[in-house]
Amino acid sequence: MIDEYVEAAVQRLLTEHSGLAEQGISVARRDRTMVLSGEVESPARRDEIVRLVEERFPDVPLWVDIGITRANPPTEPEDLL
Repeated sequence: MIDEYVEAAVQRLLTEHSGLAEQGISVARRDRTMVLSGEVESPARRDEIVRLVEERFPDVPLWVDIGITRANPPTEPEDLL
């Protein structure tokens, strides 16, 4: 069962884990699923977040809506009008 305690524990895991310290991920409950959303800088970081949550909470169904931010510099100059 997913309740506010599980939701808070997942958020705590993401922010307090020494190798992760991820504050940009939102955790929410929808029906019987835990939804992780936000943006990270790489697919590897997203995979690590999912791995840690699934490892610590194996019985919690996850929906992962974590996007990857653009990490490359722009290829064209920006016009400031």
